[in-house]
Amino acid sequence: MELTFLGTGAPDGLPRHDCPCASCATAVGDEARAATALLIDGALLLDLTPGAAFAAARAGYSLVGVRQVLLSHPHAGPAVEFPAGLPAPGRVPDGRELSLISGHRVRAIALDSPGTGYAITGPDGTRLLYLPPGGAPAGLTEQTQPYDMVVLDAIGRPDALARLRTSGAVGATTDVLAVHIDHTVPPGRELHRRLATAGARTVPDGRTVIVGEYHAVPDLPRRTLVLGGARSGKSLEAERRLSAFPDVLYVATSGTREGDPEWAARITAHRDRRPGSWRTTETCELAPLLAEDGPPLLIDCLALWLTDAMDSVGAWDDEKWAQGGADALRERVDALVAAVRATGRTVVAVSNEVGAGVVPATASGRRFRDELGRLNAAFAAECEQVLLVVAGQALPLRG
Repeated sequence: MELTFLGTGAPDGLPRHDCPCASCATAVGDEARAATALLIDGALLLDLTPGAAFAAARAGYSLVGVRQVLLSHPHAGPAVEFPAGLPAPGRVPDGRELSLISGHRVRAIALDSPGTGYAITGPDGTRLLYLPPGGAPAGLTEQTQPYDMVVLDAIGRPDALARLRTSGAVGATTDVLAVHIDHTVPPGRELHRRLATAGARTVPDGRTVIVGEYHAVPDLPRRTLVLGGARSGKSLEAERRLSAFPDVLYVATSGTREGDPEWAARITAHRDRRPGSWRTTETCELAPLLAEDGPPLLIDCLALWLTDAMDSVGAWDDEKWAQGGADALRERVDALVAAVRATGRTVVAVSNEVGAGVVPATASGRRFRDELGRLNAAFAAECEQVLLVVAGQALPLRG
């Protein structure tokens, strides 16, 4: 199947009309996107958007050969100009299958939001799944064969991608293409970076791709360390890197603090923004988890792990530190680093970047700063990717 993207943007397009945000201001050239519409083999049009005929002409195609126009979601944007000669647009009822004279078969997929998804099998047997903006499949329980290509709202609904991975609909060779792109993510390098963390990519408007043709699928590095200062956005960045993957185990090293409502509010805010399918464990025993087989681990954070480790060896007391505490801590850190080196699990760990500010006034404060710097460096040496988050912006340091 040959798939031409007449548009790849959200229903309001990108940039949005009269929107003053920075993303809209920089959405120029290939980063400007019309509302998403797909032309398949010149015969099937998915979603009729304003200016579809002109968009097809700019891409070097005509809509003259279109035999079926299918809508996937209610259109509340600008009025759609209906090109002369096109068949009347319609929607296929959920679960029904439509056979076209062109040899394509279209099955309607039920969603958890208003709209319809379409699973399309081409005359050559290749399989494509298209989901509308904000949509995710409903009731995916049985295992299915992976699609050759999935086109969906990977930014707005990463959990949809997670569900498809769980059911087997997205496999290691599935080409995942993001559409319905709006101004929630800065266009350009940041957009492509975020999509890559979900194993997805996007293309400019007007691009034609071949369903089933091999493309290097972006791969999540097996071990990632995310560094940043207080309120830098490091935890959100770490969570985002696994949001499109199911069955994540969130490892909270913070524990609980009785009688501290502010700390409880922080923990609740973190928990509420995680996908509902994730599990949580509160522990500082990281080495056994790293040695086990299982789903990806998100460890938040190493600074609190180090605090617990220093507590256990009496590192805050100068005398205990000098009489074996330093050696005991080094053994614990070495064991953790060795476990990271040997693990077969996907790991995303969070830690505080320290040492760029005021020198702590106490010996114990300076000790913690120095040990965390050493831990970060040793942990980073075992990771394929290391990021530094500053003011919500992720700066790749490695990988």
